[in-house]
Amino acid sequence: MFQALLIDKTDAGYGCALTELADDRLPAGEVTVRVSHSTLNYKDALAITGRSPVVRRFPMVPGIDLAGTVEASDDPRFQPGDAVLLNGWGVGEVHW
Repeated sequence: MFQALLIDKTDAGYGCALTELADDRLPAGEVTVRVSHSTLNYKDALAITGRSPVVRRFPMVPGIDLAGTVEASDDPRFQPGDAVLLNGWGVGEVHW
């Protein structure tokens, strides 16, 4: 289980709430990171309010940067336990 802001879009509009999610809700991907630090910035605020078409897939956990530790990886460049830093690359738009 982990806590995250979760943005969703319905016919009524955008909604965002702090939500506790099960690990099985994570989208499929090559690398799973236990995030220790992240920020919310202006672009994230636009995504949360729906004032700009930042988010491309719903539901979405916003945030375009993070620091943390690799928990699982299908990519040979990253091993569990590796410290990682990420900025951009579609995070908060098409990837959680």
